[in-house]
Amino acid sequence: MDIAQVSQGLDTVWVVLTAAMILLMEGGFALLEAGFVRQKNAVSIIMKVFVDIAFGALVYYAIGFAFMYGSDKGNWIGLSGFFMGGDLSHLPSNISHDTFWLFQSAFVIAVISIVSGAVAERIHFKAYILLTILMTGIIYPISGHWIWSPNGWLAKLGMVDFAGSAAIHALGGFAALAAAIFIGPRIGRFGADGKVNIVPPSNLPLASVGAFILWFGWFGFNSGSTLSATNPAIGHIAVTTMLASAAGCAVCILFTMMRYRKADPPMVINGALAGLVGITAGCAFVSDAAAILIGAVSGIAMVLASEWLEGRKVDDPVGAFAVHGISGSIGTIAVGLFAMPGTTAYTGLFYGGGWRLLGVQALGLVVVAAWGFALAWLSLLLIKKFMPVRVSRDEELIGLDVGIHGVPAYSLEHDFLDVDKLRQQP
Repeated sequence: MDIAQVSQGLDTVWVVLTAAMILLMEGGFALLEAGFVRQKNAVSIIMKVFVDIAFGALVYYAIGFAFMYGSDKGNWIGLSGFFMGGDLSHLPSNISHDTFWLFQSAFVIAVISIVSGAVAERIHFKAYILLTILMTGIIYPISGHWIWSPNGWLAKLGMVDFAGSAAIHALGGFAALAAAIFIGPRIGRFGADGKVNIVPPSNLPLASVGAFILWFGWFGFNSGSTLSATNPAIGHIAVTTMLASAAGCAVCILFTMMRYRKADPPMVINGALAGLVGITAGCAFVSDAAAILIGAVSGIAMVLASEWLEGRKVDDPVGAFAVHGISGSIGTIAVGLFAMPGTTAYTGLFYGGGWRLLGVQALGLVVVAAWGFALAWLSLLLIKKFMPVRVSRDEELIGLDVGIHGVPAYSLEHDFLDVDKLRQQP
């Protein structure tokens, strides 16, 4: 066995293992969101995660991967690779096409999971299945092609997004914002007089465990994007990932202590995730100090964005837009400021590289954010023509676990539901 075969074997093992780490993040999403919503909707969260994985993988295999990574002549959409067939000769040669698909399928599943949290406790299950199909088969793959395909028009302009602050998180975050606005707030979330009613999380320890699993999986998310086990940048990527997430978490602890006179647990949890989202685009290109700054800014911005949404009566139960949309935007722009010389085709502004990279990053962010918001909105409009997008009032009051899936997450023999009493709620 020669050195090339050994290297290819190592790369294959590395990519498969990191893909598995990313897939484990779905367990993190499930626990995080189940902990943030009320007990009566925990099963519905788990069921949506199963939809993300099952339908997401199958649809991406059938058409999404082709639209994203297939060869094309116009720089806009892939036209080969349906069901992993056709011309895929332009894909990385150090791993098999199957291995590359597996890694990318874990990413597409994460995208729709971002949207899941924003519409928790009120979206109809059948409508969510259709939204998942459209997100994983069309919306994400097409914009992903622009950024990550060798022929994508944003890639040709020089846009840099190492592991997806824009391609995954900003896209998913703005799609989540559109979905949250379209479907409307939960019953009783905002009073007729403008009062904001707090809906306490059902299980913060569960949500915390979910965040820790996401934190762990993110090292596969970022470091695995090298697609090579022998890439010397892996260590640096892991360090910047750790520093940014720690900074996001630490700053949220201190910031909420000053702002609310106590460290706010949901904000602290989301602060760590905001730091992770923020560093995802530039983890291979920025210094340790820049990573800390990116994480800290992402954490503070997440808190302020959460408050801003509440003030506008947009109900996002898990903070999907604030964490992914806002922090993803910050991370994308940060590359244009902090990209070190020699790490990208164009150097960041603060290293004397001029405005070129920053301008391209800003353009890419605006395009991806607008695409995610508009296509998610249009998708929901289309779905609404065929079925209800939101559950009925009774189903929402009872809870989606019983109302839609017919089983509670936590049950005792003497449990019962007084529907008449629930209907009297405002």
